[in-house]
Amino acid sequence: MATAVCLATTAASAAAANDAGQDAPQATGAAPAAAASAPAPICTDRPTKANSACSVPAGDVQIETDVVNWTRLTQSGARTDTILYTNPTFKYGLGTHTDVEVNIAPYATVHTRADGVTTRLGGVGDLYVRLKQRLTSDASKTQVSLIPFVKAPTAKLGIGNKRWEGGIALPANIPVPGGFTLTFGPEIDLLADSDGSGRHANLVSLINISHPVGKKVTVYAEFWNSQNLDPAGTLRQYSADVAVTYLLTNTLQLDVGANFGLNRITPDAQAYVGISTRF
Repeated sequence: MATAVCLATTAASAAAANDAGQDAPQATGAAPAAAASAPAPICTDRPTKANSACSVPAGDVQIETDVVNWTRLTQSGARTDTILYTNPTFKYGLGTHTDVEVNIAPYATVHTRADGVTTRLGGVGDLYVRLKQRLTSDASKTQVSLIPFVKAPTAKLGIGNKRWEGGIALPANIPVPGGFTLTFGPEIDLLADSDGSGRHANLVSLINISHPVGKKVTVYAEFWNSQNLDPAGTLRQYSADVAVTYLLTNTLQLDVGANFGLNRITPDAQAYVGISTRF
């Protein structure tokens, strides 16, 4: 596969995966005493690349989705724009500390322009299935979860890579002085080699810090990196990410965010708007 197409595929897969999993907890505070019977504020794996350690309450359904998600990658004279037209993650609470999550982009487009020629691909994205198991008790200040996942190759070549892949993440949410929440997100993935002959590791790490602004708004800043240990050559990606959430109600949240690549093989920019709800 040509480098431009390979990196476009990486960007499309990362956009879907990261919205299937990727964000800090909402530090919006407890509900007022007068509304003690109201549901707890929604806690999501949006909007940044970080995951939250929280799980969906048992028996509840939660939907977290991009409204639109755009990514641009420029490399070796080729410019690739990837757009996800919604990208829903459906979650169901299996138990007090456990939920199951399914993510797929129903339609994605990849536009590549190189040497004055434009190519366009469109179709469904890859399917991601995750299980989130919280490892810490409700009373613990630091919350930690284990998130194994698998990707089924439902996307056509060029939007995906037509290979089964998977991994496991271990997010930790840590309260720090000043009302901030610090999130670490180590992850190891098992990815297909670029020549299709085997599998290799992809090592992901991030540090995310969030802070509430009033009762409804939370702001996020994040540094993310990925070390793709492909036998054909290690690909190192780095990005700086920012996002904001707004809590319309305890079970309805809006978000907006942007990610900025810090080296040549990382997408130049990614921007998205999203919505999450629980019922």
